[in-house]
Amino acid sequence: MEVKTHLLHPALHEYVLNILTVDLTLMDGISEVVTPFPPSPFQSLMFYCNDPVSMGRPGSANFETQPLVLLTGPQLSRVNVKVHQRLRSIRVDFLPGAMYRILNVPMHELADGGYDALDFFDAEMRRVNERLQNPGTMEEGKNIVEEFLLKRVIGLRKALPFDAAIRALLATNGAMSIEKTASLSCLSLKQFERTCKERIGMNPKFYARILKFSKAYRLREDFPQISWLQIAHEAGYFDQMHMIRDFKIFAGVNPSIIEQELLLTPLRMQKDMRY
Repeated sequence: MEVKTHLLHPALHEYVLNILTVDLTLMDGISEVVTPFPPSPFQSLMFYCNDPVSMGRPGSANFETQPLVLLTGPQLSRVNVKVHQRLRSIRVDFLPGAMYRILNVPMHELADGGYDALDFFDAEMRRVNERLQNPGTMEEGKNIVEEFLLKRVIGLRKALPFDAAIRALLATNGAMSIEKTASLSCLSLKQFERTCKERIGMNPKFYARILKFSKAYRLREDFPQISWLQIAHEAGYFDQMHMIRDFKIFAGVNPSIIEQELLLTPLRMQKDMRY
């Protein structure tokens, strides 16, 4: 599995956090694999070259094939991702609040959903999708997506102090107090909570919990040899029990079960997210 995080064009720094390319071909004799994908802090665009993934909910045997360009809203609960033989994709993770500034759609309306991005963007997105089928290299695919993103900068809604404040919360993995974050946004606490629901898709305390949980989950994917106690400490949890509680909420199971599930798949979908 070859994953590359690309340097961003300077003009994208205001609203894009990561552009990652993935190129994976399953081993001979393996036609598909399933891996957990619990909540991450981002709204994202996933561009699939040729072969989209399928997604299903825990406890269900039903998997739905995803569109070739997938827009993910605020993720509140876990899904399972099924990869079929080959995965070539370009993932764009947006800074918190940026998807709202691009689409002018309240993010809580997109919560826990994956959508066909062609329904949200103009005809240029359809042309991007067509160009991404059979790209010569993943670098060429990244360049096509970056060209599209640079055109979106022109119509981007104006940033507010809120956007800088929520980025500061992101930088602390949710450790900064909500009161301090609201103060940085130049809003009252109630105003901050309303704006957070509109631009992030959830209340700020819930978002801060997802940030902390995501750090713990990515540590497990990236460093399977370290203990859960160390992960809890590194992620900023007060104790291991608080981390276990969040795993049950966001991953649907306790950490030991996630550990077993990851042993059954070669895929690590979140460890390369950087923020």
